[in-house]
Amino acid sequence: MRIIVVEDDLLIGDGIQVALISHGYAADWVKDGEHAITCLMADEYDLCILDIGLPKMSGLAVLKRLRSQKKTLPVILLTARDTRADKVEGLDAGADDYLIKPFDLEELLARIRAVTRRAAGQAHNLIEFADLIIDIEERRVSRAGVSVSLSAKEYALLLDLLMHRNHIRTKGELENSLYGWGAEVESNAIEVHMHHLRRKLGGAYIKTVRSMGYTIENR
Repeated sequence: MRIIVVEDDLLIGDGIQVALISHGYAADWVKDGEHAITCLMADEYDLCILDIGLPKMSGLAVLKRLRSQKKTLPVILLTARDTRADKVEGLDAGADDYLIKPFDLEELLARIRAVTRRAAGQAHNLIEFADLIIDIEERRVSRAGVSVSLSAKEYALLLDLLMHRNHIRTKGELENSLYGWGAEVESNAIEVHMHHLRRKLGGAYIKTVRSMGYTIENR
């Protein structure tokens, strides 16, 4: 899952990015609204963490531009403004959630999980597929009741395929989901992660679509 953090406070932005990466997310960080728009229009993200008080273009202006371009990715607003009017304005502009500074990083991570669940049509933290159960809060996977140990990238790959169930995910899309800017990505990285994931889960879940990519289909 790839997240863009738009925050001009260096301490906060760095803290969020480090926390996201440590929890297995791919995280890019930009520091002004104009740069954010450029990135959001050029790259594919699964979620945006967006500060309201940004240089060059406010967070609300960024959000309104996104929604005017029919971009539906979930957005969590960050702000020091805690009045009801500010919250209403942010939510009416198209935000999915609203977090007031200062905040605890664990709360932010919980809100990311909640927004991700809603975007995927999930009502709770468990994703069930055949005999697989994925607990997105604990980041645990089990098969037929037996725990399966996955690396961070293997888990991210499985979650991406499940969140895009019945859609073919190209190698480029999977690389984009698993790696942020500056990450060194081997040309066969996705194939290697896929091989290990299939070995641990069994080969029946993930389908290879020749010359196109990979998919998990409902049965």
